[in-house]
Amino acid sequence: INFKNAAVPQTFPDMFAFNTAVMGMSAHNWMNEILSSFDAIVTNTANSYRLQEECDVVSLRLAKFNGTMNFGDYKSVMLASLRSLCKDWGSTHEVAWSWLWINIERLLKAMLGRPRKLESALDQFLQALTDEQVDGIRREIYSRFFAVAPAGQDHFKQSTTRLHFIADKVVSMTMDMYKDPKKLVADISALGLRH
Repeated sequence: INFKNAAVPQTFPDMFAFNTAVMGMSAHNWMNEILSSFDAIVTNTANSYRLQEECDVVSLRLAKFNGTMNFGDYKSVMLASLRSLCKDWGSTHEVAWSWLWINIERLLKAMLGRPRKLESALDQFLQALTDEQVDGIRREIYSRFFAVAPAGQDHFKQSTTRLHFIADKVVSMTMDMYKDPKKLVADISALGLRH
C-alpha cells in the first residue's frame, strides 16, 4: 500500500480503516460489523439496556462469519485510531476506552455461537405451531403491547384480518432478525421514520 500521497484520515471510521491496513488486519472483515455499529454502541453506553441491544444485533451479524474472531485485535485498532484522532490523548482516555471495550467484548463473547442455535430452535418452534397456538400468540402480542403502551390502542382500530397480518409480520421478523439482521434493522428504522 502506498501511503505517501494519502491524506491523514480525520474521522474514526476512516482512521480505523487506515490502521486496520497498517496493522495488517485488513482480512478481518468481521471488524467492519462492529465498526458499523460502534457509534450507536458508544452513544448508548450510559443506557445498559440499549447497549445490550446494540451488542446483541452485532452478535447476530458476527454469527454470519466463520473462523476465529480475536476481539483484542479490534481493541488494538480502536485504541490506535482514537490515539491518532485525539490531540490531548492521555492515560484517562486510555483507561476509559479500554473499560468500554472490556464491557462490549464481554457482551459480544456471551453471545458467541448462540445465534445459530437460537435461529434453529426458533425455526423449529415456529414450524411446529398449530393454528390455535398462532391465534394465541397474536392475542398475546397485543395484550402485552397494550399493557406496556396503552396509548397504542388508539392506533390499532383496524379489522381483525389487518391486526392478524401485523402480528404475523412481528413473528416473521423474529426469524428475519437471525437470517439477515442488517437488513431487518434497516427496514425497521425506515418504518419508524415513515410513521
